[in-house]
Amino acid sequence: MPLSVSLRLAWPFSSAYTATGPELHVKLRSRLEIYKGSADWREVVIDEPFSPSSSALILCDVWDNHWCQGAATRVGTLARKIAPVVNVARSHGFLIIHAPSETMEYYRDAPQRLNMLAIPPTQPPPVLVLSDSPLPIDDSDGGCDTPNNPLPVNHRNWTRENAAIPIAPADLISDSGREVYSALRFHGIKTLFVAGVHANMCILNRTFAIRQMTKWSVHCIPNRSQA
Repeated sequence: MPLSVSLRLAWPFSSAYTATGPELHVKLRSRLEIYKGSADWREVVIDEPFSPSSSALILCDVWDNHWCQGAATRVGTLARKIAPVVNVARSHGFLIIHAPSETMEYYRDAPQRLNMLAIPPTQPPPVLVLSDSPLPIDDSDGGCDTPNNPLPVNHRNWTRENAAIPIAPADLISDSGREVYSALRFHGIKTLFVAGVHANMCILNRTFAIRQMTKWSVHCIPNRSQA
């Protein structure tokens, strides 16, 4: 994959005005292996401009509950912190996409879900062949950090997005990568901000999240404050 980046999910960004409207700037922080194969990684900070009107914020798996009790607690805290940011981003012109995986039945009659389904499908480009660095943790057991957790691993213990996050009329709802990609192209989105749960699993691996969207040449900026 290209350089990973991180963003503190807060406001305001630094801003300036151009002939086509406001241009915001965000500090992106990454690590770069200056000498390939050396394992010597250096921190790199980039001042990245973007336009709110061509940006989207997708909320990945910020569910109402989780099979891991520790995760459920963190999700609740994260949802309360995300909610005001979603409101400010929306007010600045961001497209907001709610993506609570495996809960589309709950939203089947919601206008935001129906509006997503009404967007004409767009064929994604050929997938970029990218290599992934190994994660610094072992989450092969499901990644739960709660001792004696009573529920089985990967038990589907969620039904909807966390109620702390507001869903506005102009927002969209989907858990499909192809639907989200079509929405991004339909709305002229160039930059996709990603926030949600969890950085080592869903944030990377959902079809609408970082790995797949990057392989479809979408510029993704993940939130540093993910659970």
